[in-house]
Amino acid sequence: MLSLIHLKVLAVVARHESVTEAAKELHYSQSSVSHHLARLEAATGARIIQRVGRGIRLTPEGRLLAVRAAEIVGRVDAATTELAAQVGLQAGRVRLAANASALSTIVPKAAVMLAQAHPGLDLILVDRHPVEALQMLRHGEIDIALVFQHAGAPLEEEEGFRPVHITDDPIYLISRQAGDTIAGHRHSPWIGGCERCRDELTAVCRQAGFTPRIASLSDDMVVVQALVAAGIGVTTLPGLALRAHRHPGVHATELPGCQRRLHAVTYGDPPDPPAVAAVLATLTEAATERHAQVDPRQGLPARP
Repeated sequence: MLSLIHLKVLAVVARHESVTEAAKELHYSQSSVSHHLARLEAATGARIIQRVGRGIRLTPEGRLLAVRAAEIVGRVDAATTELAAQVGLQAGRVRLAANASALSTIVPKAAVMLAQAHPGLDLILVDRHPVEALQMLRHGEIDIALVFQHAGAPLEEEEGFRPVHITDDPIYLISRQAGDTIAGHRHSPWIGGCERCRDELTAVCRQAGFTPRIASLSDDMVVVQALVAAGIGVTTLPGLALRAHRHPGVHATELPGCQRRLHAVTYGDPPDPPAVAAVLATLTEAATERHAQVDPRQGLPARP
């Protein structure tokens, strides 16, 4: 019979690819870790690890089981947190992953509101791109993935994912000249970001009738704007990124009809645990307040 402790040991060993490092994290002896792995092999009838020199390597069967083990352990941890939060939201923990622009704008506001309404809840934040955040959600490492998608692109559809629309975020052309247009930069070098951001950039440019020549890559909103200010290229950025940081040497021109959709995604059967539901409601409220207070076109810091 598989036990939770055996699966937890396997998950930690797989993450470190080392019995020694796993023993340190678990505060076990190395012989105890090896014993748990041996019991797991006996229970499954499959060889889990191989000895390679002075180290170890997981077999294909071991890697398959390790992925499921990490997911199971993550779900049990989440269930423990949910149970603690069930009684009047007096205690609990919600783990949320989002990218830098959301973590710099909507999430801090939501965190303050949550602390005021539910001081017993802990909000744990992780900086991750959407693809990584959804993978963490699937594996039970987080409770909410705050992700964006280009308005014309479908959100990842996978059984168990449940998205809640939080807000829409306008897209801006970032250049050195006021009044620039996308079409006016068909021959310019462009600065791309992560894979999802590059897909978004390409889609926006194709609407203007051309495919951008991406000459530089950076995921950092500060770096991207510095490159534009230096004349190295042009790019597009969402409004949230510009609210988080605005370089005085760039102009931002809103692109009509171009926007991102921001979703808070949870995993598993409804309803959401009370603590998770409270965070979702607070995220929506924080996004609504931000849009009510700041017009997307006028709320950006002006260029001197």
